[in-house]
Amino acid sequence: MFIQTEATPNPATLKFIPGRDVLDSGTMEFTSREAAAKSPLAEKLFDVPGVTSVFYGSDFVTVTKGDSDWQHMKPAILGAIMEHYMSGAPLMADGSVKGDVMSDDEEEFFAETDAETVDIIKDLIETRVRPAVAADGGDITFRGFKEGIVYLNMKGSCAGCPSSTATLQHGIQNLLKHFVPEVIEVRPM
Repeated sequence: MFIQTEATPNPATLKFIPGRDVLDSGTMEFTSREAAAKSPLAEKLFDVPGVTSVFYGSDFVTVTKGDSDWQHMKPAILGAIMEHYMSGAPLMADGSVKGDVMSDDEEEFFAETDAETVDIIKDLIETRVRPAVAADGGDITFRGFKEGIVYLNMKGSCAGCPSSTATLQHGIQNLLKHFVPEVIEVRPM
């Protein structure tokens, strides 16, 4: 088994590509050892000293570190991922391989009168933003729209990335303002 490793715009996050599907749909993020209890792979990754977050995409795993050095962490992370896939263990303790899309949808907020505008915003995020962000090992999902402000949730390599502010303000905000005149600003949640 060969696992590719890619740098992300976030120097604290590396993207690991195991060469097979990770999730059937959606994404999943574990930001604590307690949350990782739902996934045997995430648990193994949190056993590596310095790991602070694990994120699953369709065909990749991103791992975020604290103050530790990648040089010391990377072999242990590669070993944990390889061991997991070679063992045939399920990704999730309950045997599922679907992401947290449903929980993403439940937390949305916007006025009913803005439903048409929100549909356009969500379509742009889904078709133009998310594929580009996934290539960098992260995900951005719509959270809400209020008084011209779009609220987005940043996960994986996007969370805590030094360039995320520029991505939001210069990339996503400009894109949305171009296609949706009602958009004034984009903010992370």
